[in-house]
Amino acid sequence: MSSSTRPVTTPTPESYLASHVTMRGILIGCVLCAIIAIGAPYGRQLIKGTSLALTSATPAAFFLFFTLLLTLHLALGWSRRSWGLRRGELITVFIMMMVACAIPTKGVNGLLLPMITGTFYYATPENDWANQIHPLLPNWILVTDTQAVKEFYEGASSRSGIPWAHWLAPLGAWLLLYGSLYLAVTSISVILRRQWVQNERLIYPLMQVPLAMMADDPQGRTLKPFFRSGTMWIGFAIPSVFMSFFALHNYFPWFPQIVLRAPIDVFRDSVSLTFGINFLMLGFGYFINANIAFSMWLFYLLHQLQEGAMLYLGMHSTQAVLGWWTEPGMGHQMMGALIVLVLSGLWVGRPHFRQVLHKAWDRDAPIDDSDEIMSYRAAVIGAVIGIAGMWIWLWQTGIPAWIVPVFLFAGLVIFIGLARVISETGLPIFKANMIPAGFAVSNVGVPALGLKGMVATGYTMVWCGDLLVFLMAPLANALRLSSELKSGQRRLAWAIVLAMAIALVLSVWFTIYLAYRYGSMNLLISEHYATEPSRFALEKITNPTGPSLSGYLWMAGGGLFMGLLLIARHQLLWWPFHPLGFLVSHGRVMDGIWSTIFLAWLFKVLILKYGGVGLYRRTQPFFLGLALGHIAIGGIWLVIDGFTGMEGNRIPLYY
Repeated sequence: MSSSTRPVTTPTPESYLASHVTMRGILIGCVLCAIIAIGAPYGRQLIKGTSLALTSATPAAFFLFFTLLLTLHLALGWSRRSWGLRRGELITVFIMMMVACAIPTKGVNGLLLPMITGTFYYATPENDWANQIHPLLPNWILVTDTQAVKEFYEGASSRSGIPWAHWLAPLGAWLLLYGSLYLAVTSISVILRRQWVQNERLIYPLMQVPLAMMADDPQGRTLKPFFRSGTMWIGFAIPSVFMSFFALHNYFPWFPQIVLRAPIDVFRDSVSLTFGINFLMLGFGYFINANIAFSMWLFYLLHQLQEGAMLYLGMHSTQAVLGWWTEPGMGHQMMGALIVLVLSGLWVGRPHFRQVLHKAWDRDAPIDDSDEIMSYRAAVIGAVIGIAGMWIWLWQTGIPAWIVPVFLFAGLVIFIGLARVISETGLPIFKANMIPAGFAVSNVGVPALGLKGMVATGYTMVWCGDLLVFLMAPLANALRLSSELKSGQRRLAWAIVLAMAIALVLSVWFTIYLAYRYGSMNLLISEHYATEPSRFALEKITNPTGPSLSGYLWMAGGGLFMGLLLIARHQLLWWPFHPLGFLVSHGRVMDGIWSTIFLAWLFKVLILKYGGVGLYRRTQPFFLGLALGHIAIGGIWLVIDGFTGMEGNRIPLYY
């Protein structure tokens, strides 16, 4: 997309005067982070309603920000205009909420708590874990007391309470890992920010909504211009009505439900294409670069054609199963593409990264890092310490020290690559079809890992398994917002640390409390997550496999094709296909939203062709309203469900 059609997000000079980080903004952010830390597990585990903290788009942050601007901000501003929340405070609050959303559900708790207890609760004579797995376990990272584990799944009596004595040590051990991980990804995100935001000028479609919401009124009125737009409210109303029909049908089965998607089977029912509309993605998709959007839906159809043809012809990968979140064949192909994407990004940005290293070594180097949340010296040191901390931690669990870098390489490639994709495409969710556990087993083999190493490999799924939400994606978007600040970036770093700490401590405590009160078997704490580490380890120990030649070939093929696409894009000005389209085509989230991305692309292309840039800009509020309305109505119905006691009323957000 040319610069002339880029969404207008540059604040006015007046708003720059207010673009500072204040203690009031941090305190409000802390309160809202606490609400997310408690509310996200409550809404998911007890109400079982719309999951607002289950995706890297962080819908809870959007909903609470929307509520904040129409309640507290208006109350303060109407009491005295100078009391209203200023731009820097709003940026601080939204960033803190995005970071907090990455923790309470599948970012940490949803995988951590069942995985560090499940092997003992679900051990049976049939699976023989007690004899084959338990002697090999790194017990210092697990809750090992039989009674404590039993009450976690079945509930405890009111007199017994929570046996914290059995929880604190393993939780402390995992805190060391997450502290190292978060230090590493935060430091890396700081190093990447200027390259992505200023040098490559990524669009960040997800951030167009909060940037529009917080834009100041030229006349100084308290109600933001975004909320004065009739066009926005028209867009807002459409998903509100459709999703309310969906919610009311759950309350009253006789109430009509509007179906917005329909699958069509092709290749003799071996592949299914889903046609439908998702208002959230239609809104965000309008701001995606037109070439990227075109490539996303086109490559998805080609990918489905490839899979359908292979199934129709009886072709399939002969590689051994590599766990729940790794697909043999296509997973390697995607991993090869991710590796090339990340390495090419490092190559393209090498002038910037050289300057960063120079600044880290010499504080008098010419590059200015005062607009970063931490100095480049701190970022480089933080990345090294974080990665080293993870290396030592994983080695101590039983993974051979020389193999640990394989896990770290795969994990960092996945985090950086997926964060790049989400930042550039606005996808609410994008998961890799391979995780470090499957990558390591495929590349070095089970014999090299050894028995203890294989068991420890299963527990790497805690921090890099089901990546519906992971910290680096919202953090990358958060640092895009930090670019709007005029000063106080270093104070913002402490605000981010506070958000992480509040979300981690409160959500872990509250989720454990819910489990001991109601029994996690009665909540949405997955049995699959609880059993997967031991099931996977036993499967590979029983049927050990060495390095996979077919895996290497699939990975090389994906990397080669991705490399050719990158070269064509940089060397051929007329080349219409964006490399991200090939990468995104592997993600299963595309199954439900590819047709919506096609519509967003079509609307944008037609509007720009026949209405020009002026019409494109005038229609932006409508599409922003579509995205915000879809999120807000989900949050509104979640609150209603909480008061009425309704369970299972989920507004579909990302499919």
